Amino acid sequence: MTEKRQILVTNALPYANAALHLGHILEYTQTDVWVRFQRMRGHQCYYVSADDAHGTAIMLKADEKGISPEQHIADMRRIHEADFRDFHISVDNYHSTHSDENKQYAELIYNRLVENDHIAKREITQAFDAEKQLFLADRYIKGTCPKCKAEDQYGDNCEACGATYSPTDLINPVSVLSGTTPIEKQSTHYFFKLPEFTDFLKSWTRSGAVQTEVANKLGEWLDSGLQEWDISRDAPYFGFEIPNAPNKFFYVWLDAPIGYMASFKNLCDKENINFDQFWGADSSAELYHFIGKDIVNFHALFWPAMLTSANFRTPTKVCVHGFVTVNGKKMSKSRGTFINARCYLEHLNPEYLRYYYASKLTSSVEDIDLNLEDFIQKVNSDLVGKVVNIASRCAKFITKGNDGILSSTIADTALWEQVSGAGTVIAEHYENREFSKAIREIMAQADAANEYIAAKEPWKLNKDPSQHQQVQDICSLGINLFRLLLTYLKPVIPAMAEDGEAFLNDQLSWSSIEQPLTGHQINNFTPLLQRVDKEKVDAMVEASKQEVEQANQRVIEGPLADAPIADEINFNDFMKVDLRVARIVKAEAVEGADKLLALTLDIGGETRTVFSGIKSSYQASDLEGRLTVLVANLAPRKMRFGISEGMVLAAGDDDGIYLLAPDSGAQPGQRIT
Repeated sequence: MTEKRQILVTNALPYANAALHLGHILEYTQTDVWVRFQRMRGHQCYYVSADDAHGTAIMLKADEKGISPEQHIADMRRIHEADFRDFHISVDNYHSTHSDENKQYAELIYNRLVENDHIAKREITQAFDAEKQLFLADRYIKGTCPKCKAEDQYGDNCEACGATYSPTDLINPVSVLSGTTPIEKQSTHYFFKLPEFTDFLKSWTRSGAVQTEVANKLGEWLDSGLQEWDISRDAPYFGFEIPNAPNKFFYVWLDAPIGYMASFKNLCDKENINFDQFWGADSSAELYHFIGKDIVNFHALFWPAMLTSANFRTPTKVCVHGFVTVNGKKMSKSRGTFINARCYLEHLNPEYLRYYYASKLTSSVEDIDLNLEDFIQKVNSDLVGKVVNIASRCAKFITKGNDGILSSTIADTALWEQVSGAGTVIAEHYENREFSKAIREIMAQADAANEYIAAKEPWKLNKDPSQHQQVQDICSLGINLFRLLLTYLKPVIPAMAEDGEAFLNDQLSWSSIEQPLTGHQINNFTPLLQRVDKEKVDAMVEASKQEVEQANQRVIEGPLADAPIADEINFNDFMKVDLRVARIVKAEAVEGADKLLALTLDIGGETRTVFSGIKSSYQASDLEGRLTVLVANLAPRKMRFGISEGMVLAAGDDDGIYLLAPDSGAQPGQRIT
């Protein structure tokens, strides 16, 4: 056994604004498997997490729901903690960045940055929503791209042509929050002097603290020149106020990583752990952050620089992983493959997914594909067909034929030594986060065990009373090989391993692989894992689609912000939509329909009939003569009440539904561009 290590592990903090999805679960599985392995090796390994609970988005979501931000984040924390628990993610402490500990350390680090002259202060000009009285982040501004003239682009980059720009460069910019045109307004902001840490970061990023491919990407940013980092936001903002700066708040990404320290401090206070032993500048403990590749700059540039200035230790390693795709494509709500963690749990065993992710995970930043057919096949073939199969084939001969007592000798010492000896390379793979290699090695040993049992055929030998001891020896070795395999898999499938321990009447630890169980009493075998049922996988996908449909319905019946963003389309797809000005020449209720009005629309020399679900908000007679917007090239849809020849555009919230209308002066039939 190697020398006992002290290790602190974190995962990226889930944002307290939405439920967890299967992309999140990839990271938490990777982190948890590594943590459980370290604990099995006898190391002191703490694992902490928390909700990332600050920011404008939190404030706006709470306002939309009519509750306080504190209530909103408390509700989300309960949901996230339940998902962690039910996916067997073994955090020692789950906390929140909206905590006393986080406020304490955010202020401490900031004050040390000020003392070290690493904070600058200057006036900047920002987009401001005069109606909402809110400075607008780039993602809350949309307009026409100044380069390619594509419409409906965000304030920092164009998704159509890839151009980057300032929000002030947008043509016809509008606030996403109010639909009004933003104004420019000056404000004092605070900046972290990141460029002063360039030499330190060039050295640190090449020290082995990040993967080579990550270091190469960071090297590009470092060589092109770092910019000072704006760490402040103006009121109103949900977060911590900056010391000696009234109405200025820490940007969420300043206090989010400090949340790692805060959650650990909360654990230290509860369990009498020495905080400085893990976070002090001269700490000999190890610190590992598991994160996705989209937040590398925060964790591998801003964070180590801040820690160094504030006289805290830097991470031992920032372990970066890729994204999750489903069936080879980006997760899609319309296809039902944008699957929330809870939706999965309502249909399938969490250990299926833990195993599948482990079988695909490497130490690289490559994306992981969750192919649902492969998922079914791999779990059924490996866990059920290979591992559990060994115990189910052998156990009955021991429990019924020998009162559950394993043989006192090992029938094939070479095979035992082969499988037990594989623990060394499997441990190396786990340590290096090469989980897929560990799984391949484990399954290779499972194949060897199954081949041995198949060749010996104890079920045939058992028919001859004179072969009773040989049957016991063969099956006792089979049970011991199963025990080894389950020990190797315990970090991945902890619940199944726990059930296996009850069957084996033994505690599985990494040191236990050194000695077989001989003359040992086992218990009756019960199935440890059921096969993945394809119908349940299909039901999960269908349930995900229904969740999207229900969310889309809330566009009409509830707040627009509740609706998910639809699947991404490109600019050419958007240009296929033909929007026309239409005049409502007739509107009438539809007999037998609670929500529909039948609209007769003039689009310039042609009339269309459209059924629209706006009856709850409009009197039919009030609509006649009004202009609206028609999707004119939408294929006709046969309904119970007739043929609907297009769609009129409307927006909705809690107060009602609102037909979209062009400015006065528009004429029926004009195309909207």
